[in-house]
Amino acid sequence: MHHLAGPASDLHGREFDWSARSVTVCDVTAPALVLGSTQPAGHVAPGAEAAGVEVVRRRTGGSAVLVEPGALVWVEVVVPAADVLWEADVGRAGRWLGACWAAALADVGEPGAEVHVGGLLRSRWSAFCCFAGVGPGEVTLAGRKVVGVAQRRTRDGSVFQCAVPLRRDAARLAGLLALPATDRSALAADLDSRVRPLSEVAPAALLDAFVRHLPSDH
Repeated sequence: MHHLAGPASDLHGREFDWSARSVTVCDVTAPALVLGSTQPAGHVAPGAEAAGVEVVRRRTGGSAVLVEPGALVWVEVVVPAADVLWEADVGRAGRWLGACWAAALADVGEPGAEVHVGGLLRSRWSAFCCFAGVGPGEVTLAGRKVVGVAQRRTRDGSVFQCAVPLRRDAARLAGLLALPATDRSALAADLDSRVRPLSEVAPAALLDAFVRHLPSDH
């Protein structure tokens, strides 16, 4: 179990230790728009960095996530390729992790969460922002996304980058994307209907519950 704090560029730029399972809680110290590994740089609005938002690219898939201090719970889980939790099927690989989040949510007063076990559910905006779609292993509550998971797989293992939003940032995120004003408004409204920020949940309690539900066998 590790705790790291710093700008998103440092947190995403570090190397991973694939020798053993690990859980790292990341506390970002400045706002950043984090793009998926293959997302076009042209999705970022001109002037985003001038507005004080760092633009960073992560090495996991998916699309943009806005990270700001206190706005989300960010957890990274490493599973070595030799571990019993390793799953060759990318669509199944994160199901156990989603189940841990769902159980943790029930512990902190948010029962009924469901782990998505089908293929990627895309929307008009999912190529632009991660929370506009739902992927395998991600978690919803009453049909609204509460845990996003991006995955990176190598021959050495997998890393799962998990984000749990604590407050609404839809309009701010939309304003950082290279979209016409009408599309930004439509995107913000769409995200408000798809995402459930856990504003009433204490982050420390959620993290404690999540760790309790992680498998302990090796």
